[in-house]
Amino acid sequence: MMDRLQDMLFRRLHRRNLRLWEQAADVAETVDLPRLRQMRTDVRQVRRRLDRINHIASARLAIPHISGERIPKPAQADWAHRPEVWRGPIAPSGIASAQNKASVGSQIKLHHDCTASEIVLRQVQNTRAEDLAPFGLHMDVFGFTGTFLSFAIDLPKDVTTDLTRDHIMRIEISLEGDVDRPVFARLNIKNGPNIEKLSQQIPQGSGQHAVDYDLGPTRLHEKRIEHVWLDLIFDQPAMSAVTIRDLTASRRPRATF
Repeated sequence: MMDRLQDMLFRRLHRRNLRLWEQAADVAETVDLPRLRQMRTDVRQVRRRLDRINHIASARLAIPHISGERIPKPAQADWAHRPEVWRGPIAPSGIASAQNKASVGSQIKLHHDCTASEIVLRQVQNTRAEDLAPFGLHMDVFGFTGTFLSFAIDLPKDVTTDLTRDHIMRIEISLEGDVDRPVFARLNIKNGPNIEKLSQQIPQGSGQHAVDYDLGPTRLHEKRIEHVWLDLIFDQPAMSAVTIRDLTASRRPRATF
């Protein structure tokens, strides 16, 4: 109730101030110079405050109002996660001539074997109405003479809690740009001395895609799971520009009958 009254009062004062400034603008051509000088001082004082509000508002409104914690997930999902690059701002926000093992935030590392690195990475703000993530990750690749390029994306420790062979893992990804070339998503689960590796090709083309990994056929040692990560592998990356608008991981128990 108090907020509503304050808002009504603010709007009334705002309309009154607008009328006063309109009157001042009408007499600015004819008013005496001492008064005009004072009017200019008043305008500059107000303008500094208005510019500050405009700067803050522009920065905040450039980010979608949807929280980075809103994650699309299948029914019955018992865990879901969006890595930090897509969830909030990181520093530094970009890397030019990105070298092998360059870090992008705390969860992602770039891996490649190109000696002359012509790879540029930068975090971008998502502003489209359909974007669920506040931020995206953009990659420009120019000359590329290596044999592989991939992102290793660490998943948090809590994904290992109660993870069993009865689970199905899902990766959802939104791609934009030069996505007519193969992109693979490989799920890695370290359990004891072994690493279970499950690979899926992302459907080609821009838009939202999902791939599932059934852990049932694996030889996963459930009590020895230590670490889970995703390798996002780009085939033939030379002379390409790709924006990953969003990436999320989730898991759900396999349906039983």
